[in-house]
Amino acid sequence: MEEIQIITPEVLQKKLEAGEKLDLVDVREDEEVAGGMIPGAKHIRMGDIPANLDYFDKDKEYILICRSSARSGNVCYYLQEQGYKVRNMIGGMLNWTGETKK
Repeated sequence: MEEIQIITPEVLQKKLEAGEKLDLVDVREDEEVAGGMIPGAKHIRMGDIPANLDYFDKDKEYILICRSSARSGNVCYYLQEQGYKVRNMIGGMLNWTGETKK
């Protein structure tokens, strides 16, 4: 199995502050995202990813986010096996110090 690329919350925050257009996907459950998501992130629950593959484009890279980076890591492996380019935000929202929106 190919290794999953990662991005730290700090690097992600700097990229967003610099105005980079990134495709963020938050795979947490509804009650978790109710507490706040990174602005611009798309919410697709982990269990709904297989049914939403048509959302993803194989020419783009997606940064996956969850609470601690365990679930998003699993989704990264799944999507990578399907041929998508992905990165896991290591440490998840527990380590995110940037802005969030509800």
